[in-house]
Amino acid sequence: MMEIISQPWQWYVAGPSIVVVMFLLYFFGKRFGVSSNLETLCTIGGAGKYSDYFKKDWKESLWNILFLLGAVIGGFIASNYLSSNVPIDLNTKTISDLSVLGIENAGASIVPPELFGWQALSSLKGISLLLIGGLCIGFGSRWAGGCTSGHAIVGLSNFQIPSLIAVVGFFIGGIIMTWVLFPLIF
Repeated sequence: MMEIISQPWQWYVAGPSIVVVMFLLYFFGKRFGVSSNLETLCTIGGAGKYSDYFKKDWKESLWNILFLLGAVIGGFIASNYLSSNVPIDLNTKTISDLSVLGIENAGASIVPPELFGWQALSSLKGISLLLIGGLCIGFGSRWAGGCTSGHAIVGLSNFQIPSLIAVVGFFIGGIIMTWVLFPLIF
């Protein structure tokens, strides 16, 4: 029984679930996106004293904080209780390429400890990557008018051309990171 639960949801369950949630948010006039949560947290924290952008009634977005809390709790439950110890079936070429970059035992877990373990985060390189990456994501989300989830799920489902442009930009950035910057960093 646990083996079935630990597997990813099938597309015919996950896809319609996303559609139902998006319809309900649209119906009730709510925005969806992870960067909206950061906006709400900054507003609660008093960022309106420093920027007019954050002078909003944060209580209107309280549901967004519940979404963020649910994502954190869901991630904890998934990683601690629904994860499988079955290795990921990676291509041997991918395993050898990652090994050259210093990622040993590629495919043994979903996230490699060389990138996401406590040792990686306690090094100067790990902290620098985390801070620089966070700044780049924050700047990109603000510049694009939303994050990847907001544009890809909500914007594209509403046929918004700016969201299509943003999503294409996200993919181009991901390809550049994967094929150019990642090998330089590691």
